[in-house]
Amino acid sequence: MAQFSLPDFDLDAFVRATLAEDLGVGGDITSMATIPAEARFGGVMDSRDAITVAGLPIAERFFRALEPGMEIEILVEEGAQVASGSDLMRLSGNARAMLTAERSALNTVQHLSGIATMTRQYVDALAGTGATLLDTRKTIPGLRVLEKYATRMGGATNHRMGLWDAAMIKDNHVAVAGSVEEAVRRAVAAGIESIIVEVDRVAQVEPALSAGATHLLLDNMGLDELRECVSLVGGKVPTEASGGVRLDTIRDIGATGVTYVSVGRLTQSAPAADIGLDFALA
Repeated sequence: MAQFSLPDFDLDAFVRATLAEDLGVGGDITSMATIPAEARFGGVMDSRDAITVAGLPIAERFFRALEPGMEIEILVEEGAQVASGSDLMRLSGNARAMLTAERSALNTVQHLSGIATMTRQYVDALAGTGATLLDTRKTIPGLRVLEKYATRMGGATNHRMGLWDAAMIKDNHVAVAGSVEEAVRRAVAAGIESIIVEVDRVAQVEPALSAGATHLLLDNMGLDELRECVSLVGGKVPTEASGGVRLDTIRDIGATGVTYVSVGRLTQSAPAADIGLDFALA
């Protein structure tokens, strides 16, 4: 089995919990009733759409959790762009194990490849502007590490992973603190190294910078406002355009000179890729 790991994510526990959710207390009653215990299948996982691939090593873990010795060949690299009809994985082993793990494995690859595919579309649209695509924290609870892995396979860069690895001062923090300057001052005093400040108007840029912001998130601004903010910042800190970014607008946004463009829909709205798994008696 190829070595595959995700930092700060217990993949084996995820596989066990996902299979347990599906098996419940009774197990796969359909396969146990209809498939002889010794029957063997051969199978091919293939894509019915043109996709960017993500999640095949995770699918492998599902099958091996039920039959460690299953013969599995992953046919494409993670992050590869493949045409419709491409074979992704070949399997051979116990029929019951394959059928029981099938849905968990497919759900995972379909979801992660869907995210990677949408991400690649945004990356391609942004190419040549000098800006980098970021994902966000708009992820399904419990799946953030997997979904952010999928955006990387699509060519994006991960934004902060959670509330712990960077401060992000938003309008509600400012409202309680009393001003942008005071909110940033408090974060600096707390010893936080990475301080992202959301600004929604040009007048907030200078106060945020002077107080010690290390990254400015330019929220829901028009193209002219973005250009003005980028000019004011003058390269002192990274700038990030965010809010309502679409595939048809991201290129113009990236061309304003911002360092990053973040897109929540990569993990929030990506449709599942159409991927199937066809079995035959071995």
